Amino acid sequence: MSGHTTQRVFIVDGARTPFLKARSGPGPFTPVDLAVQCGRPLLARQPFDRTAFDLVILGCVNVIADEMNPARVASLRLGLGEQIVAFTMQINCGSGMQSIDTAYRYIRNGSHQMILAGGAEALSHSPLVLRQSAVEWFGRMNTARGPLDQAKAMAGIRPEFFKPVIGLERGLTDPITELNMGQTAEILAHRFGISRETADTYAMQSHHRLAAA
Repeated sequence: MSGHTTQRVFIVDGARTPFLKARSGPGPFTPVDLAVQCGRPLLARQPFDRTAFDLVILGCVNVIADEMNPARVASLRLGLGEQIVAFTMQINCGSGMQSIDTAYRYIRNGSHQMILAGGAEALSHSPLVLRQSAVEWFGRMNTARGPLDQAKAMAGIRPEFFKPVIGLERGLTDPITELNMGQTAEILAHRFGISRETADTYAMQSHHRLAAA
């Protein structure tokens, strides 16, 4: 903004957990569990009190029902105080990076002084959801009145109603193009002639730039 002075912004410290592959069922840790286990040693080595933060921002794609605002739940479990504002950000695979970028902008513009920002995912906790036709059938069963209506509704049951769909698969499939990110990447690589070698070279350059920065 014109005439608005900006503050310098510093990344003071950081921590991360190892990446693990999803196996045959839900893992032992939720997104908040991972954020807390990562955040505790990070905060323990800081010279300031953990209640000194102005804000918590956490990126999370696969938010589970028991942690609808994982940033808030994590901040309370980390002992940051009940008064702190905490919100969760979702921009698919860029969620964690976007949380840091948003924190940077808030501090730069002077509205905040210190922010805890990052991302957490536990994709094995992606819910299993019913297909839409099954949801509609359950709705008809719920509103059926009397034995005759209930019998008519029951007659509409189909075996596929009880075959769940992985929520994350639906969530990461674009509803406009009906393509997931992997399919989109292959189409773009084909259209723009991007080889595997070119993509790997760019990825390596990105890591080198990060190390230099």
